[in-house]
Amino acid sequence: MKYLLTIAVLACLSFGVTAQDAELLAPTPPGPFIKFTEKSHDFGDIEQGESVEYTFEFTNTGDAPVVISNVMTTCGCTASSWPREPVLPGVSSKIEVSFNSTGKIGHQNKVITIMSNATNNPEHVKIITNILPKTDS
Repeated sequence: MKYLLTIAVLACLSFGVTAQDAELLAPTPPGPFIKFTEKSHDFGDIEQGESVEYTFEFTNTGDAPVVISNVMTTCGCTASSWPREPVLPGVSSKIEVSFNSTGKIGHQNKVITIMSNATNNPEHVKIITNILPKTDS
């Protein structure tokens, strides 16, 4: 009985591993495809009123040029710059994001939406921070 139970457990585990491997090895669909090096950045604790910046790097892993049409933020506190020219297959580029914490306090999770002609459109990245009250020096 223990033998059968052991085989059943191992069989279930192997199905889970196979499903995850298949997802990781899935081919990129035809057309442009944006692949970010990092999809989230945590600034940690910052002081209220501080401005911080981060650059999200991506590569076009598809087989056609990526054209980014818009980068939308969840509030006016984040601003971004992105490539206005097509990003050719195999080429990397950047999206720069800045965050001004003036008037904000506590945990912040800001999502940036990238609109493009990519097959994985829209794509999302996010910045996270915890804003501490300004200390008087």
